[in-house]
Formats: sequence, C-alpha cells, structure tokens
Amino acid sequence: MRAAIARRGRMVVEDVPEPTPGPGDALVEVKACGICGSDLHTLHHADSLLTVAELGGAEVTFDPEADFVMGHEYAAEVVELGPETDGAPVAVGDLVVSMPFALVGAGIEPIGFSNTYNGAYADRMRLTAGMCLKVPNGLDARRAALTEPMTVGLHAVNKSGIKQGEGALVLGCGPVGLAVIAALKSKGIEPIVAADFSDRRRAMATAMGAHEVVTPTTEAAIDAWKRVGGQMPVVLFEAIGVPGIIDQAMRDAPPLSRIVIVGVCMETDHMLPLVGIVKELNLQFTFYYDPIEFGDTLRHIAEGELDVTPMITGVVGIDGVPGAFDALANPDAQVKILVEPGAAADITAV
Repeated sequence: MRAAIARRGRMVVEDVPEPTPGPGDALVEVKACGICGSDLHTLHHADSLLTVAELGGAEVTFDPEADFVMGHEYAAEVVELGPETDGAPVAVGDLVVSMPFALVGAGIEPIGFSNTYNGAYADRMRLTAGMCLKVPNGLDARRAALTEPMTVGLHAVNKSGIKQGEGALVLGCGPVGLAVIAALKSKGIEPIVAADFSDRRRAMATAMGAHEVVTPTTEAAIDAWKRVGGQMPVVLFEAIGVPGIIDQAMRDAPPLSRIVIVGVCMETDHMLPLVGIVKELNLQFTFYYDPIEFGDTLRHIAEGELDVTPMITGVVGIDGVPGAFDALANPDAQVKILVEPGAAADITAV
C-alpha cells in the first residue's frame, strides 16, 4: 500500500507492507485524514515525544529515528475485523472514527506516533475495534475526520472553566484556535476576540464564531480585548504553540486571569515566573480529551450543531503529503488540508 512516511525530519512517499489485523483489531481503509499542526512540529521535533513519555513514566517504544507514518485525525471504512472482535460496536462497511490510540495489552499505543501502528497518511491502517465509533446520520468522511481536532478545542474550553459573564481572547486562529472558538460559541460565551496575522484565518475565525478579529500588526490582541470586553473577566487561550507566546500572554493578561495553553510547543520555552506570581495568574495546560468529549463532538458535527465545513480548505492524495506540509507553512494559503488516498497529488481547493 502507499504511505507518506516521516523519515528523520523529512516526508517521503513509498509503498509499505499491508497491515494485518491482530486480535481486537479492525482493518480500515482511510477515507480522509486531516493534517495537524502537531504533525508539522513532530516532523522536526519527534524526540520531544520521548521526553514527554519518559516524564510520564510510560514505557518508551517509539523510535523517532526509525520510519513512522503520521495521521491521527481520520475517518475510515472497516474492511475486515480481526480475531477476538465479537461484540465490537462496528461492522465491515461502517464508516468510523476513533480516538487515536490502540489498546495493546494493559497499555496504549498512540496511532500516528508509533513505529508499529501506522497513522492515516496511508491507504489502510489498524484500529482497536472496540474504540471505533460508527459515524451517524450519513455524515461524510471529510467532516467526520474533523472530530478529533474539534474535540481538542472542546476539551480546552471545558478545562478552562469559562462561564457566562466571562469573555475569551484566542491567540492564534489555526485549526486549534478555530476549534476553541467553535467550542466557545457553542457554550454561548461572548465576546470572543481572536488574533492572527493571517487574513484568511481571521476570516475563518469570524465564520466559526468570533465576535471580533484583529491582526497584531495593527492592534495588540490585549488592546482589542480591552476595547471590546472592557472590564469583563477574560480567559486567554494560547493556540499558537511557539516559544515566547506564553510569556507574552502572561505579561498581557489582567491580574487574576486564567491562561489556557492548548498550542503544542515542542521546544524549550522561557517565561518570567514573577509576572504570574504578582498577577496571581492561573495557567492551565491541556492535552487531548476524554471519550465522552470525543463522542459528543462527533454527535454535534453529525447533527449539524457544529459546522466544520469552512475549515476544510484543500484535499490532497498521499503522494501530495510532502507538498501539503510545505503549503501549510503559509497560513494564508491553507487552513486544514485533508489527505484522501484516492485524490490527486496536487492540492485541490475545497
């Protein structure tokens, strides 16, 4: 089968062996997979995953120097169920999504960041059958594939504890920031102020529910918040994930504010703790989500309560994944590119 492979800091496309479903596995044919910003970071900073795993006390099996196939935002069709899958919630022919983990013995294996479970930048992959959710209401694969990234935003908003009477300032309008904006809108939070340098992404932020958008080259994000929100309490969401942003957010935040860090920075960062101490700031880091949030997000998309269509800006085949990674470096060119194995190598606008 065809796959886009991460190989020591670069993307290559080659034929690889077909996966074989083992006990508890479902073999699935990939229909659509989003390219995540964390994949772009991982290509050059995969060793950071080892550090995180070691700090968490997990048994490290991932080798960033060996080949691996990324892709964890997927929708796929079940083509075969392996042994020991009696009672699985899905059947052959079902379109499914799942949290990007495989159950392996008493532990888990992260799909897309593994040398043994390839991700969805490939024709086919293995999933744990018991973790698959059947896509309801005839929802198409493209929008179903956005279940995973949209759940990241929902989880960040849930962890923030934001409530009516508080506003939000979202720093960064890439896919994660847009997911945060959509989750804030669904909870009736207002005003939502968003900041990004990209014209296209600011327009997308408005489409997803932001009440005010600003480019930091003309107005500082915190100044825009003060202009719109006045003296209201504000929760800041850092959705950029590059060094220096947390420090700047701490300096900008009003005293007693909460800052939610949802952007994935894989490099060492620096901040002045005294700023947070004097202001008594609360920094909340967020990571992934729980199964209930994942299922709720799928339902919201399938029932039309969460419109993710505006976020999808391009589609590309597996052979076009390296070029898509390059294209995503320009925030005005693309927002969310989906990999569809049967698509052309050149990016097709959606």
